[in-house]
Amino acid sequence: MDKIWNLLYRTAKAVQKNRKISEYVEAGCVSAAVLSSSGKIYTGVCIDTCSTLGICAERNAIFNMITSGENEIAKVLAITPDGRTGAPCGACRELMVQLMPQKYKDIEIMIDYKTGKTLKLGELTPEWWI
Repeated sequence: MDKIWNLLYRTAKAVQKNRKISEYVEAGCVSAAVLSSSGKIYTGVCIDTCSTLGICAERNAIFNMITSGENEIAKVLAITPDGRTGAPCGACRELMVQLMPQKYKDIEIMIDYKTGKTLKLGELTPEWWI
């Protein structure tokens, strides 16, 4: 396994703290780490609400990256509550495609950390609607 993926996993795991914030909001059951093209790591956690105002961990990490002045993603890893990794949802994929329309197909996604399986976003999202 690549050292960067191990670092991304550990960094995402460090912020994964499932907690109830109020009777309407929970956070942290899923966490994510995004490696920018500059080599900096950004994290995020999912925030679940009783309405549709929540956000996925991957988008939260991407928004942290954007807030810090960066806009190019190299790698994405998300950890589910059981410690496994998987593919981003459609909304997260759409954000990455819109953020990097000319380069999104090259973003590397950790599909299965245990086996080291990765896919490029272009394999998960081969044809963009635009």
